[in-house]
Amino acid sequence: MDKFILIGPQGSGKGTQSQMICQDFDCVHISIGDIFRWNLANHTKLAARVTRIMNEGRLVPDEIVEEVVRKRLEEHDWNYGFVLDGFPRTRSQAEYLFEGWNLDRAIYLEIPDEVVYERVATRVAQGQAQGFTKRADDNPEALKMRLKEYYEKTMPLLDLFERKNMLLRINAYRAIPDVYADIRKGLGLGEPRKKAPAA
Repeated sequence: MDKFILIGPQGSGKGTQSQMICQDFDCVHISIGDIFRWNLANHTKLAARVTRIMNEGRLVPDEIVEEVVRKRLEEHDWNYGFVLDGFPRTRSQAEYLFEGWNLDRAIYLEIPDEVVYERVATRVAQGQAQGFTKRADDNPEALKMRLKEYYEKTMPLLDLFERKNMLLRINAYRAIPDVYADIRKGLGLGEPRKKAPAA
């Protein structure tokens, strides 16, 4: 059973790479951002707690995120493992994971800040062109705040994972297939797992 973490700033491709790993190796993609966005779209009680925070571009407090992740992981709906996308973001969140789950590797998608801004701006433009509702944190000021918190809180985790010999650094400023090929090679993943035929 594989248990991976994907780390990287907004726009680094965490969601895309997570989905590719999960599709090929039958893991479950657990995206913290997607869970929060689902709650926001469905106007849940959790959404009311985090709307103001996200609109300000700040990270959701550890205790709320840990509560969401704990509930999601306890569903145990995976046969071959999971890929965590967007968690942990702080040392306390990482320690929570170490206490309850035997993690295999942490994949760090490295990308320059200027590319982050460029990719998020492109995503906003594409969304507007296609009539999508843009994410609350897809604006320059909110993104600047998120990057600041990312460097202050999340970057120190790299040393923690490195000391545990868990860290895989990947240059994410390349074509998606090239990034994915390096991830598979770095994780020692073989050929994609054959899916069981549908009943």
